Amino acid sequence: MIRAQQKSLSEIESMVGEAQRVLVLGCGTCTAVCFAGGEREARILAGALRVSSRIRGKPREVRHGVVQRQCEPEFVREAEDLVSWADIVVSTACGIGCQVMNERFPEKLTVPGVNTAFLGAPIEHGVFDERCQACGQCILDTTGGICPIARCAKSMLNGPCGGSQNGKCEVNPAVPCAWQLIYDRLLALDRLDLMTRNVEAKDWRPARDGGQRRIVREDLRL
Repeated sequence: MIRAQQKSLSEIESMVGEAQRVLVLGCGTCTAVCFAGGEREARILAGALRVSSRIRGKPREVRHGVVQRQCEPEFVREAEDLVSWADIVVSTACGIGCQVMNERFPEKLTVPGVNTAFLGAPIEHGVFDERCQACGQCILDTTGGICPIARCAKSMLNGPCGGSQNGKCEVNPAVPCAWQLIYDRLLALDRLDLMTRNVEAKDWRPARDGGQRRIVREDLRL
């Protein structure tokens, strides 16, 4: 799931500028799960903007709302009334949701209230680790379900580099070496034979090297 972190109040205020009617619009899915931009976070941010404007002696009206998924036009349509009221919209969804808002409501500027970080999983309460780079060519079947593209600092495909020590990454010793994790996993599964396969140089075109990506499902098109 997409993970994000809320921007600082000062940065958000600089984007909002002198707008008198501000809408903080949360997302009920990804950024809500990582406690960066759900209804609660949108409500708190709206309150902070309201108080800050009063302290500066320039009070303004700030409202908040939430839609289930800002990344889909049919959901953001529910916010039409709130958006029409606002001078500017602060989106606490990921960068995708912010862009969809700008496309769906071109007459109003929507600015990002969070920094979109990565695709990750919760490893404990309040801690999220990157797990996927959406490279477009998944090889988890050969690596024991552990992604070397996302979890190896060098995205190595044929085993660890020469710098890993004691199962730790040389780039960041606080992070486990992805290939140590892969080895341990395949050993436990009695599938170390998978590590003897030579993986050819990765075709990065399905990732970002081929430009903007698109998936077309003809069976779903209207």
